[in-house]
Amino acid sequence: MLILEHGMQNAEPKLFTILTSISLVLIFLLLVNKSLAQNQTLVKQNDKEQLGEQLFNDKRLSKNQTMSCSTCHDPALGFADGRTTAAKKVVSLGDDGHSFGNRNTPTASYAKFSPLFHFDDKNGVFVGGQFWDGRAADLTSQASQPPLNPLEMGSDKALIVKRLQADSNYNAAFKRLYGNDIWHNTDAAYHAMTDAIAAFEKTAVFAPFDSKYDRYLKGEYELTPLEDLGRTLFFSNNNVNCHTCHKLTTSKEDDKFEVFSNHQFHNIGVPQNPNLLALGQVEADFVDTGLLAHPDINDLAQKGKFKTPTLRNVAVTAPYMHNGVFKDLRTVVLFYDKYNNPDNTINPETGEPWAGPEVADNISLDELKAQKLTDRKVDALVAFMKTLTDKRYEHLLEQEN
Repeated sequence: MLILEHGMQNAEPKLFTILTSISLVLIFLLLVNKSLAQNQTLVKQNDKEQLGEQLFNDKRLSKNQTMSCSTCHDPALGFADGRTTAAKKVVSLGDDGHSFGNRNTPTASYAKFSPLFHFDDKNGVFVGGQFWDGRAADLTSQASQPPLNPLEMGSDKALIVKRLQADSNYNAAFKRLYGNDIWHNTDAAYHAMTDAIAAFEKTAVFAPFDSKYDRYLKGEYELTPLEDLGRTLFFSNNNVNCHTCHKLTTSKEDDKFEVFSNHQFHNIGVPQNPNLLALGQVEADFVDTGLLAHPDINDLAQKGKFKTPTLRNVAVTAPYMHNGVFKDLRTVVLFYDKYNNPDNTINPETGEPWAGPEVADNISLDELKAQKLTDRKVDALVAFMKTLTDKRYEHLLEQEN
């Protein structure tokens, strides 16, 4: 009996050791499997982003195969349209070689930070989405529209999907990422295409946060006296009111991810652009109603409101406003100043008095209130906004100078 008990006592530590070893092995295997799953997800996401990049640059998405997403959102030009056409960059030329849109092409830079289109009950305003009127809820929805727009890429889903499926590389990539049955449904395949493009647009390629301003925040760049004055004015509550609409973050910690837009919609009284009429693309009585053109909005209080654009790369993505009516960034600052400066009566680009607003209703006069600007302060604000240019585009500023 004593011998048996002694044997059992000796067996207990051994059994404990064995069970512990088994547990450790199981835990190790679980961690390995989790790591492999995470790596597979990461690889799949990377594959999707690479697929999106290929699609973003593929002219086969347009009917006549003359333009891709990157035609109007050129990666070398701040993801804006820098082509020289009859429109003079005001609006973009379509795939058919003669059609133009009626709004200026916004930069795709930092677009991923715009939230889903929604109504902010707290502030009583619409927020987010894509396009000037927010009609696309997110980037995937946005990517789906230009290929089908007759004024842009002018194609149709069936033709696009057919072309993609016929490409062996696309065929294999779509099956790997979206399942072997992806080509059985045209709508599903088209949505997969837009999903991949959106994945690419969410990469750091579109939002590197490496401008002079970003480097200043990290202590890697010293602002010039003029740039620093512009920074002080921009964020001031007592001088100009830029930050009311062009600032989203509320803490210094978040400033490193500031996109300089609160993504809200406002009517700031932008005048019509006579160049649109000269192009023959709009009728003489055309009025762009902005947010009211959103398919889900019929509230007249939203008429004339447009989404606040990011100021990232603003200095290299002229012309400005929803209709490209202003060619120079300094003119934009003076346009805001005219609301507060009785001496500022002439548009420097036309040499004539400032034209009236395209939509006279619902102008955000409270947000436009500020102290009048001196020439030096105007120059300072322009100098500061130039510091918001991504490092890869700083040479464009030098060319401009």
